Amino acid sequence: MKKCLNLYCETELKFFYMKLREMNAAGRGDGKGVSHVCAMDELKALYRETFGTVPSIVGLPSAGSDRKYFRLGGQGLPVVIGTWGENVVENRAFIGLAKAFSREGLPVPAIYAEADNSKAYLQEDLGDLALLPLLQDEDKMRLAEESLCQLVKMQTLDETLWKPFVMNGSFSARQVMWDLNYFKYDFVKPCGIVYDEDGLEDDFEKLSRRLCSISPDLMGFMYRDFQSRNVVVKNGDVRFIDFQGGRKGPLLYDAVSFLWQAKAGFTEEERRVLLGKYAEALSNARGVDGDKILEDCGVLALFRTLQVLGAYGFRGLIERRAHFIESIPLALENLGQLVIAGEVDPYPVLKKMAEGLLQSRFAKIRRGGSMVVEVFSFSYKKGYPEDLTGNGGGFMFDCRGMHNPGRYVEYKDLTGLDAPVKRFLEERGEVQEFVKNALRIVSPTVDRYIKRGFSNLQVGFGCTGGRHRSVYCAESFAREIAIMFPCAAVRLEHREQGIVRMLNENTTEVL
Repeated sequence: MKKCLNLYCETELKFFYMKLREMNAAGRGDGKGVSHVCAMDELKALYRETFGTVPSIVGLPSAGSDRKYFRLGGQGLPVVIGTWGENVVENRAFIGLAKAFSREGLPVPAIYAEADNSKAYLQEDLGDLALLPLLQDEDKMRLAEESLCQLVKMQTLDETLWKPFVMNGSFSARQVMWDLNYFKYDFVKPCGIVYDEDGLEDDFEKLSRRLCSISPDLMGFMYRDFQSRNVVVKNGDVRFIDFQGGRKGPLLYDAVSFLWQAKAGFTEEERRVLLGKYAEALSNARGVDGDKILEDCGVLALFRTLQVLGAYGFRGLIERRAHFIESIPLALENLGQLVIAGEVDPYPVLKKMAEGLLQSRFAKIRRGGSMVVEVFSFSYKKGYPEDLTGNGGGFMFDCRGMHNPGRYVEYKDLTGLDAPVKRFLEERGEVQEFVKNALRIVSPTVDRYIKRGFSNLQVGFGCTGGRHRSVYCAESFAREIAIMFPCAAVRLEHREQGIVRMLNENTTEVL
């Protein structure tokens, strides 16, 4: 590998150090930025070692992992996908499994090369067409059925062919509890739901025992994250990626993961039909009765939904990745269906928690539709308003420079909604000019967002207690924005008073 790196020409090295200097000058010369440049450097060296020439390289978007993806090649050169990641164990699992599956004729990418340190590898370029957007087309059911039938072929391979390459132990009570606690700490805790800790652990242990009682006849290679984002369609056929988390486990878990994926949008009837196709294929491969195959469907759907909500909580609410935040209400809809179907009944504390989540603000995160301007009043002492859109927030105006009614006994228990406080603020003339200036700053952005089809803008007015000045300003501002932009939904929240309302009556509350 060192020999290959030394082959780089002087211009390549100059480019490398120029990028490092640029990142340092921009305050981005941390480990993360340097690793991105090193990833490109190492992948280009690996490509040169494999194909004999230095390629062009273009970064590709990542999804839920920390791996970095690039497309390498050029005119007249082989085009491949380069992957770089710090998790060497994970990389080796993917490479080993991909080679094993390829030998058996399964639809996975070919592996062309692997760096000595296993941080970088080159794989077949399957294109950019994931199955997920195609699930809105008329070919939806054919592609979904093909995906499930190819999945059965992967799942039922002889264990000796894939077991040497998996990085995880077999599905077990310990793994179940990891995922259930993932749900508890990364989703339930941020939601602020109050629950009986001991009672919930009792329910988790009961659910774990149920999951670990699944028949050995229905165990095999469990893909673990089988969803339409990890299925690529090339030349009309499905191909599988991101199976490095595979392990021995209940086979039906993967089919459930696929059909209950939040954004896939399968109807109950479509799920029924496709589960029947999956059970038929697995029955033919394993000689197990189809009804027996599907008897664990409900409990696996519940477990997968909780695991997914944990992932959405971590990636969305903690790491603030937008597409995970957008998926939360869809996953909660799935949870709601499972509650209605009685799948949560054996777990009373979990059921009560689920009912609370279904009434929480996270169940009402806006998806699509008209532009929403969210206007908040808040106390700086309690932090900025929460952003559930993944956009990172918006305009924040500090009202603390104006005279504070809260210093006077007669106004202390009132708010900016009460007439005496309004008179106090308006008589000084500060507040009217403050709101006008905020409108001058924000209204061009609202106009531009509407024209560009954006979905959300957050505007906050903060003061010391979030009771007087900020409430008056947020109220006045929201009213003016509703008049100026009747096509937008204006949502007003006085956070510290617990007051939420929509100002445009032709719209519906969305958060």
